[in-house]
Amino acid sequence: MRIEKLYIGGWFQRTTLHLSEITDFFTEASSPLSLDAAKLRTLHAALTLKSVEVMIEDLEYTHAETAGGIGIDVYEDGLIVLGMESGGALADVQAQIGTLTSYYEQKLSPALSYLFSLGAPIPKELANIKTIYPYFLVASEATKDDVLNLFAGFKEKEHFEIRRPEFEIYRGDKLYVIAKKTVNDVGVRRFIEEQIFIREFKGQLHRYLNLHRVIWERIAAVKETGKIRGKDVAELTTRIESYGKTINLIGARINQMSAYLKTRESVATKDERMKEFEGVLEFKHETLGDTLAYVKEIWAMTKNYVDSARDLFSRIQAKSTEASVKNLAIITSMGVAATLIGLFKQKFEFTISGVGYFVAIAVIGWLADKVMRRVAENRMYKIEEAQVAKDL
Repeated sequence: MRIEKLYIGGWFQRTTLHLSEITDFFTEASSPLSLDAAKLRTLHAALTLKSVEVMIEDLEYTHAETAGGIGIDVYEDGLIVLGMESGGALADVQAQIGTLTSYYEQKLSPALSYLFSLGAPIPKELANIKTIYPYFLVASEATKDDVLNLFAGFKEKEHFEIRRPEFEIYRGDKLYVIAKKTVNDVGVRRFIEEQIFIREFKGQLHRYLNLHRVIWERIAAVKETGKIRGKDVAELTTRIESYGKTINLIGARINQMSAYLKTRESVATKDERMKEFEGVLEFKHETLGDTLAYVKEIWAMTKNYVDSARDLFSRIQAKSTEASVKNLAIITSMGVAATLIGLFKQKFEFTISGVGYFVAIAVIGWLADKVMRRVAENRMYKIEEAQVAKDL
């Protein structure tokens, strides 16, 4: 078996406008935005680019080569593919995969993150997620035993295999091996690009689904107690406002995804170089479309749930505030009445006993306020809303 090439990649929503900014950064270490010019130069220098060119096919993309032999393709829809020639031996392949991953995570990703650091932020629930990139190995003259030995070297288990007269595909968790027979290199490369897009697209939807579960359960855990202390209402209201912001940010991302999926499906279907892989990719985009529609509905339901929780806790907070105002009015009335009585008793004469009386009234008022506040904070408010069955 001879391993010829290695690839990794990722995808996040971008447009041709973003691609223009990436091209400018790759070629001139510049940005049209008010970013730190010195930092841009430092990040650009770390990429060690030796050539950059714009390529126009079905999708426009920018191709760059590094001094270390890494090829970078950034497409207008946000797909990023990194590849390099393989050394062949297992130890060399493992080292090269480490090189590719390190370059992506420590050089390319920080540069692009800073380049697009202005504007709508990535929700904090997603910002720290470590993506596990699929590793694609393109091999020739490979037997089944060769591939199994390769999986063993990477400590991976084979999940499934696809055998065709033109090629064979073996997939593990993070490792794909494509054994060429008669299929051309360009077709293999295009298939790998599509697999990266499909996997990343599906991965994003899965993260959104899991985030829906987390937010839903956090709110439900409070609602299902049936009661809440007055002192906890403000904190919960703030937390739900944060959930609402996250919902809106991710909702916008989800709504964008259908356009990318349609474009990718159209391009893959029309590309003659991928004819041999039609049977492998068949219905993949359609299935992703169905999953996207499901997540959209789930997300709309989550947004409604968060909005209803916000309204519910806002009403409880209003009740708590109203109770505090009433308590304060009672204390103030008590103080005013006691003061008037004291003034009448003293006939407006300044005496030590009068001063003591006023001090006593002030202390009593202060203690009464403390007691009233403590009562208000620990007062239990009933959470009332219609019960619904959870999505199964």
